[in-house]
Amino acid sequence: MSSASAVRATAIGAGAALTAAIPLTFPADGGPTELDSVSSENTVSPGLAQVLVAPSNAPVVVALLLAACAFFALRRQWWQAVTMLVVPEVALAVNTWLLKPLWDRRLDDHLAYPSGHTVHMVAVATTFACLVTDRRTRIAVATLTVLALIAITPAMAELGYHRPTDILGGAAAAASMAIGLCWLSDALRARRGA
Repeated sequence: MSSASAVRATAIGAGAALTAAIPLTFPADGGPTELDSVSSENTVSPGLAQVLVAPSNAPVVVALLLAACAFFALRRQWWQAVTMLVVPEVALAVNTWLLKPLWDRRLDDHLAYPSGHTVHMVAVATTFACLVTDRRTRIAVATLTVLALIAITPAMAELGYHRPTDILGGAAAAASMAIGLCWLSDALRARRGA
């Protein structure tokens, strides 16, 4: 196994393990964990929370997804453009139809773990980072994604959308799925000789 493959495999395994381990900390009633309670103590005002949660809102995430697809299409990198379009949506679908029902953690009237807002946002960022070749761009995308996660976590808790552990699990699940799906895309491309 090459060093790049070992890094990918480790990242996929770590993300999947964290996603599966977090529910082990949930109380029997699915309520807040100790981490959730410590992290959710009115750290932002409701008005500020509306602003901070914006990077994870569907219109913003979809706009970023389409911009990333256009980035590759304008360079005539068709395989990357299609991969960019497909991977985040597959990750979101797996989260919605498999992971959320599997763990069945409810917050008010919706399934909350892993956070779908977070899965979509992080899957878009991770997929783009996997597909670009420039190291500085990858670092910039990773940095901006971490900053967005730091901003949206207290905002989602304040607005009652998600608990912090839902967001952490969503980020781990998204990174694991996006890296794995991009790796699969690379393998299919190599097999096709594209």
